[in-house]
Amino acid sequence: AEHQHTRYNPLRDDWVLVSAHRVRRPWQGQLEKPPPEDVPRWDPNNPLCPGATRANGEVNPHYEGTFVFPNDFPALHPDAPEPDDSDHPLFRAAAARGVCKVMCFHPWSDLTLPLMSVAEIRAVIDKWAELTTELGASYSWVQIFENKGAMMGCSNPHPHCQVWASSFLPNEARLEHRTQKQHLSQHGVPMLLEYAQQEAHRKERLVVENEDWLVVVPFWATWPYQTLLLPRRHVCRLQDLSEGERDSLASIMKRLLIKYDNLFEVSFPYSMGWHGAPMGPYLEEDCKHWQLHAHYYPPLLRSATVRKFMVGYEMLAQAQRDLTPEQAAERLRSLPEVHYKQKAK
Repeated sequence: AEHQHTRYNPLRDDWVLVSAHRVRRPWQGQLEKPPPEDVPRWDPNNPLCPGATRANGEVNPHYEGTFVFPNDFPALHPDAPEPDDSDHPLFRAAAARGVCKVMCFHPWSDLTLPLMSVAEIRAVIDKWAELTTELGASYSWVQIFENKGAMMGCSNPHPHCQVWASSFLPNEARLEHRTQKQHLSQHGVPMLLEYAQQEAHRKERLVVENEDWLVVVPFWATWPYQTLLLPRRHVCRLQDLSEGERDSLASIMKRLLIKYDNLFEVSFPYSMGWHGAPMGPYLEEDCKHWQLHAHYYPPLLRSATVRKFMVGYEMLAQAQRDLTPEQAAERLRSLPEVHYKQKAK
């Protein structure tokens, strides 16, 4: 906790520099604006609201639960052409095809996941599993991700995520595919299943847990309050979860996200995403080295206005963090599980 050291991340096969003493340095850098507290519940000019008109002229239905539609500005198209052949190995290109969808969690713009009911979060999980199955029948990778808050690039104050399916394995998926396969070959057990068992026993980085899931600040965490959500049993994909595991997942997600909001009493920004075994042609392959998991990457470091910047040394050398994962886990673990807004009422 007092001396800098490096830690190995077996999932990414890289290292992070831990320099916990640096969190005490004075800060005269950029201060972020806290997110607005006065988001209207319904706004006809908000393209994600029920009944609103989107950029392409389509009118949203008056949905009452989740709502999925094709992204009006997709990064991937299903019919993209093949690039020209390269005349040199340093100038290679490859085809990239896919689809991009937007998924609204709830019809109200002033709600976020931690303020939704467990039943409403369960409906989100069911839709995630449904989309993964549907898109995974044709595409190798289905990436569910949520950018929460303007600080993380969210362009709309409405509870939603995105789902991008691609014909190729993206870099992070390709890396995790390799490292998990190597670990199973060398140790005979899926990496993240063994890791969850170790963290459940050690408890020093544990944030919340229940009978089916646990959330930890990983030993190799890069972002200040980064967490890893893990199932206790071997599960390869979201659609493989049982009814009970989906219920307990909804519960533990709500508990974690309430703690995040309570940390600095602000709607906590983050980028999160699910990683599970690839699909499409990989459905015919042995993917038992994979373990389903979700990453949460929040940027806030000291307060609601001071964030961690991944620049300089992080961009040119390697990742570096300003407090230990154990310190971050202890702080999150000690926070109440009643949302600060609901406690005030």
